[in-house]
Parts: sequence; structure tokens; C-alpha cells
Amino acid sequence: MVTPVRVVIALCLVAPFVAMLWVGSYAKTDPQFIGIPFFYWYQMLWVLISTLLTMVAYKLWQRDQRGRAASKGGAAQ
Repeated sequence: MVTPVRVVIALCLVAPFVAMLWVGSYAKTDPQFIGIPFFYWYQMLWVLISTLLTMVAYKLWQRDQRGRAASKGGAAQ
């Protein structure tokens, strides 16, 4: 079943793929950050962002599963 929480989870997991597949948005050298061309630091930034989004998705999934287990257990009693 599709719930708002699952939509958020999907967006958290899909966002890094979309960002990296849209090469035209970051295939440039400017602006540079501490001498590193945009192309490189943008990709490295997405490594960190992807990690955070995956952690958020995992925590949301755990909470969703606990809620489903609790509702099943409460309905059966």
C-alpha cells in the first residue's frame, strides 16, 4: 500500500540518482570551491547527501514497519 511515508522514502532514495543522471546540471568547472572544479565537488557533496537521505529513508522505513506491526498486533487482540 502506498502511504505518504513510503512516498517520502522513495523520494529520498531516488533523488541522488536523478541528481547524478542529470549530467548537464553539473558538467562545468565554475564555481570552484577551494580550487576544486564544480564537477568534482558537486559529486562529492552528493556522496554525503546520499548518505543522509539513505539514513532518513531507513529510519522512516523502520518506523513504518513498527507501526504496521503494532497495528496488526492490536487488531488481532
